[in-house]
Amino acid sequence: MKNYKGKQENRTKQETNTTFSLGQKIEVEIKKIGINGEGVGYYNKQVIFIPGGLPEEKIVVEVVKIGKNHAEGKIIQIKEEGKGRIEPLCPVYEQCGGCSLQHLDYQQQLNAKYLLVKEAVEKYANLKNMEIRKTIGMDNPWDYRNKAQLPVKEIKGKVLTGLYEVGSHKLVEMDTCIIQHPKVNETIQIAKEIIQELKIPIYNERTNKGVIKHLVARVGFETEETQLTIITYTESLPKVKELVLELRHRLPYFKSIMQNINPMKTSIVFGNKTKLLWGEEKIVERLENIEFTLSPRAFFQLNPEQTVKLYNEVKKAAALTGKEVIVDAYCGVGTIGLWLAKNAKEVHGMDIIPEAIKDATENAKAGGFDNVKYTLGKAEELLPQWVKQGFQVDALIVDPPRTGLDQKLLDTILEVKPKKLIYVSCNPSTLGKDLNILKKDYKVEYMQPVDMFPQTSQVETVVKLQKK
Repeated sequence: MKNYKGKQENRTKQETNTTFSLGQKIEVEIKKIGINGEGVGYYNKQVIFIPGGLPEEKIVVEVVKIGKNHAEGKIIQIKEEGKGRIEPLCPVYEQCGGCSLQHLDYQQQLNAKYLLVKEAVEKYANLKNMEIRKTIGMDNPWDYRNKAQLPVKEIKGKVLTGLYEVGSHKLVEMDTCIIQHPKVNETIQIAKEIIQELKIPIYNERTNKGVIKHLVARVGFETEETQLTIITYTESLPKVKELVLELRHRLPYFKSIMQNINPMKTSIVFGNKTKLLWGEEKIVERLENIEFTLSPRAFFQLNPEQTVKLYNEVKKAAALTGKEVIVDAYCGVGTIGLWLAKNAKEVHGMDIIPEAIKDATENAKAGGFDNVKYTLGKAEELLPQWVKQGFQVDALIVDPPRTGLDQKLLDTILEVKPKKLIYVSCNPSTLGKDLNILKKDYKVEYMQPVDMFPQTSQVETVVKLQKK
């Protein structure tokens, strides 16, 4: 037996349909891992979510929060450990919240993600006995993230960066993160030290005063080009010359130092205005033989090694012959479209972020792709226009945010009816809900989970759908 020092905020009891009471101590057997990495158990046929719990474990928990149809508990004691429990490597793992599965052996993590996909499509789309392939993992599930965006705080005169503790606005300080690329860690650490030495004011959200709000570091794994973006509340950045000189001196591999101004009191990190402080406005990343230029706000997958595997799975699912017209919705900087371009007749992409379209167009030009075109706008608005103009869509690639496909886009897909639909999902729940709508006109051929974020509960899934 062992004690578990998990922490969770105690909150006031809400209106509820359960019989749980705050502070109640109960013994629970964990049945599965939930969508956020928490253990899911049942007590008197009522569901309780327990961070840190693993399947087949028998644990004693204290009820710390009660919802309408569920409760949340913290582990007091593990009476019987489940398969694959290990000691987390990160010293602030329980407080940080950035990872949720470090306490689980990696092979068991991959199996858990397979089950998350399976359970979601069965629950939300009633799709049973589907071909769901084993999750594609990594040989080394550490040091894989190419980007960090961290809030900056000043506490008792010390400049700190980190992540907010789960369920709170309390900063958990981190000098290093074992899932980040070493250069990302070094960039954040050195920048923080220089800001401290130069005594540049840190933004205080309570008083709405100060300057620096966030630090965003990004590195190209293949090119090793590194970019730092300093997010500020004000357009003026005190001691900017000294800051840039020190950054260049201590981090000679820098390619780009940028400033983004965000004067809003918001949880959104980036503002609308970005300016160059030194170097190049963009850095370059390479995936196999395709190069991508990346501006600070441009979306790019956070795990380059797994991105190659993910996009190769998209290519397999598309099974192109060179005669197809492809539409890449949510195209970002053009990654998926360019990955398919040499095997397609035409690729048309769209996105609502102007910088992304600009980067995608430049990436296509730099790669010598003359069969690719990118347009600013929403897929649900552009696709119907193109179809009315006689545009034939052979394959549609969608890679939506965690909220899933916009209802208008779902309606558009069912109206346009491309022959093939490749859905790249980052959220099994919204994937299941969208497939429940799409299955009317599409057959799900198979699903391929890919582990883009080891140590977390997140999973990407490539789904091949064929028009009935």
